[in-house]
Amino acid sequence: MRYSRLNQKGFTLLELMIVVVILGILAAMAIPRFITVTSKAKQSEAKLILKQIYSNERIYFEQFGEYWIPPGGVIANQGNPFAFAEILVEVQIPARYDYVLAGTPMTFTATATANLDDDPTIDEWTINELGQLRLTPGKDDAAG
Repeated sequence: MRYSRLNQKGFTLLELMIVVVILGILAAMAIPRFITVTSKAKQSEAKLILKQIYSNERIYFEQFGEYWIPPGGVIANQGNPFAFAEILVEVQIPARYDYVLAGTPMTFTATATANLDDDPTIDEWTINELGQLRLTPGKDDAAG
């Protein structure tokens, strides 16, 4: 009995290997891009909370003539979301960052710190009484 090539159904091993190689190339191009995009999305949490701290500190300053600084270096995070309740800032759960507010009655700096991808580099954002939002130099963990 003769088998005709037209009657055979399926893919050859070579065709399957070509598909696997093409998928591998596409994945190698897409995964780093995906990681960058997700890291930037995670950083938006820090930027939003820091801007909220800035706005509420300005309001507090207008009312009391000085900035509110928490006593004893209190850290606001998902374990302590109401640490900055005095200026009406609540850290949402789950929070990726730890927030610290330090300064004097006339100046302040709020800092958001996290290790977004478990590498040795820490992602650290700051904002001050002038509204200057910055990624700390040398701490460029996830920003692209």
